[in-house]
Amino acid sequence: MNKLSVKVKNLVIGGNSPIVVQTMCNTHTQDIEASIAQCKDMVAAGTQMIRLTTQGLDEVNALRVIKEQLHAAGIHIPLVADVHFNSDVAIAAAKVADKVRINPGNFAQVHKDAAVQFKKFLEICKENNTAVRIGLNHGSLGEEIVNKYGNTPLGMKEAVMQWLSMCKENDFYNVVVSLKASNTVVMTEAYRLLHNAMQEDGMLFPLHLGVTEAGNGDQGRIKSAVGIGALLKDGIGDTIRVSLTENPVNEIPAGHTIANFFESGENEILLDSVMAQIRRGSSKPEAIISVNSALCGNTDTRSQDAWNEFIIKASCLFGPLLLDKQIDDFDAVPNFSHAHNHDHECEHTNEHSSDHESNDAEEQIFVEMKKIFSADRLVEFKENLMQAARRKFTHPEYIACPGCGRTQYNLEQTFNEVKRRTAHMKGLKIAVMGCIVNGPGEMADADYGYVGQGGHKVTIYKGKTPVLKSVPEDQAINALIKIISES
Repeated sequence: MNKLSVKVKNLVIGGNSPIVVQTMCNTHTQDIEASIAQCKDMVAAGTQMIRLTTQGLDEVNALRVIKEQLHAAGIHIPLVADVHFNSDVAIAAAKVADKVRINPGNFAQVHKDAAVQFKKFLEICKENNTAVRIGLNHGSLGEEIVNKYGNTPLGMKEAVMQWLSMCKENDFYNVVVSLKASNTVVMTEAYRLLHNAMQEDGMLFPLHLGVTEAGNGDQGRIKSAVGIGALLKDGIGDTIRVSLTENPVNEIPAGHTIANFFESGENEILLDSVMAQIRRGSSKPEAIISVNSALCGNTDTRSQDAWNEFIIKASCLFGPLLLDKQIDDFDAVPNFSHAHNHDHECEHTNEHSSDHESNDAEEQIFVEMKKIFSADRLVEFKENLMQAARRKFTHPEYIACPGCGRTQYNLEQTFNEVKRRTAHMKGLKIAVMGCIVNGPGEMADADYGYVGQGGHKVTIYKGKTPVLKSVPEDQAINALIKIISES
């Protein structure tokens, strides 16, 4: 099997290289000062690659300046240009960026002959040693693929294989591939179909993993860890991004927690223990103790960083078992059903219990957890994990992009307010999207949507239909809630 590696400047993705953690600026690329400042923060946080939106030639020119000024400051992080709709912009960006991400579904909207433009694009990439990401997202498939396969994981796989064939025809192999979705079942199925197809073809291109539009907070981290973890567990994936509707700097420690969990072998050790418990028919696997005990060394075990590390690791461990239906309910691993019978207050301690041989394994598990986190928080984690794995829905399902230079409103603030006002609407799927580039397509599964259209205006969707257009931003959340309440 030819397992390819891709070089992005001096960074190697794929082959036998470690997992690469990356992120994306949410600044406007033409705001060069803000973009450089955010890039510096990202580098300090440990990112290995940074993507910036380059929707037009002005952004390509700004990217050139950003790159020059970062180099002048001694920062040589690989920069990726994110291009949609205009293949001429992709060709221009290939002369500046270290890597160009294109979306096959909308690569040649201006030039109808996609194959001719793609060949021209690849020639420029060869001349400039520029890598390429074929970045396909669920909901943004081309019309021909949708007509033949529907908006399905199979369609996603088929679309990518067509573009990889064109790469091989043009003798271009410096390619990374992604097939992201906000639904973890769709996302993992699409990647597995593609991985199998590439294996049959004899050539494994590196895969960029991510759950797109994952949202924020616990829910965004858990959903990302479930989807990414399910694939990394099976040896699928070479670079990852945890997409959060937050400051993108926050994505980086989450990404490293996932990558380190698998590369350190910690996942395999804990998974073996969990599976042994399941095979013995026990509902009380002690493996979770190890995850929690590892966190007890933190200076403040009640810190947000400690909590984030716990939920990401536990989601990487148990989420894939739920997603692949190896277990039916997280109540069994471990059993949180008695959590509310205990004090809800955290007991701060850096000492581990010495009584790990207690006959009451379930009680011992909770004692270990209680040293770190409150019972209410653990129950909420369980509910979020079950929903991320698409097994049980206890709150609304949110689809929210992380934002980028195309976003023309305060996405993070708006999303938090939408969540606050819709938290009681169990079972609904609500999307909050930054712009029309990905919005209408990638929120196609949502019941309702809020999509920025620029100029401080918003379009409100019911299903796939825009029901209100050009709504002033300061009235848009009320308009969304009104549409939902009247339905």
